Amino acid sequence: MRDTRELYAGRMSLEIRHLRALAAVVDTGTFTDAAIELHCSQAAVSRAILALETQLGAQLLSRSTRHVALTPLGERVLTRARRVLLEVRLISDEVAETTREVRVGYAWSTLGAHTGAVQRAWRAQHPESHLVFRQSNTATAGLLDGEVELAVFRTVPRDPRIETVRLGEERRVAVLANDDPLARRRALLLDDFAGKTMAVDARTGTTVGSLWPAERAPVFIPTSSLDEWLTLIADGDVYGVTSGATAAQHPRPGIAYRPLRDAPTIEVRLAWWRGAKPAVADALAQVIVAAYDEAPQLTR
Repeated sequence: MRDTRELYAGRMSLEIRHLRALAAVVDTGTFTDAAIELHCSQAAVSRAILALETQLGAQLLSRSTRHVALTPLGERVLTRARRVLLEVRLISDEVAETTREVRVGYAWSTLGAHTGAVQRAWRAQHPESHLVFRQSNTATAGLLDGEVELAVFRTVPRDPRIETVRLGEERRVAVLANDDPLARRRALLLDDFAGKTMAVDARTGTTVGSLWPAERAPVFIPTSSLDEWLTLIADGDVYGVTSGATAAQHPRPGIAYRPLRDAPTIEVRLAWWRGAKPAVADALAQVIVAAYDEAPQLTR
């Protein structure tokens, strides 16, 4: 009988985190964004890629000051790496199914005012399982790194590997310091912010320049987290636009939320990896849709 030690000799240093780092760099386009997606330092991503290339004895990424591209071998390795990562995710899902934990990622505001109703309805209808919401301020709300099996999106994913279903819609609201003159009004218009400074989160936010005519658009400044965003706005002279879910989930002293009369609504979606749809996805979607449908109708 063949000694099984031969199967593993010289191969034990190849780790799942190396494959995750490769996929994240390719998916996000930079080592910096990959580090954000994986919740680690840029140096850790660089070390993981170097370790993978060293183990394989070949270069997988072509690096320049402006962009990162796969080498021909890198293309083939990435294809196999994605298969491995999918299997790892399916194993994780299998364990979650056994332990009856449904993990749902979100970037900022879960399901807003509907969160508690959804949790209670799920507990009543599916007492054998535990619904867990996990915050991850990344473009895929934790899907990419396997932290969750489902995620709440408020934008349409650009990644073709992600599939979604519509859950409901939410009104947009303006966010401003509570001593700002505009806060004296009960409702506002998008044009009230023409030429003003608007804080945004480019990774997960829903505020884009196309909401305004080009000549009336605000000046956008980036932020990296909800807390940073709210702190900047509370300081004054900086504004925000967000889903009404943020107002419900994150009231804060010094911050005022006001309805936007003329802003388009935001579509809320449930997301999962295409080809790896969790068995509970449809049941959870039904519970969430019911919560949105039972809420008061949107008014302008």
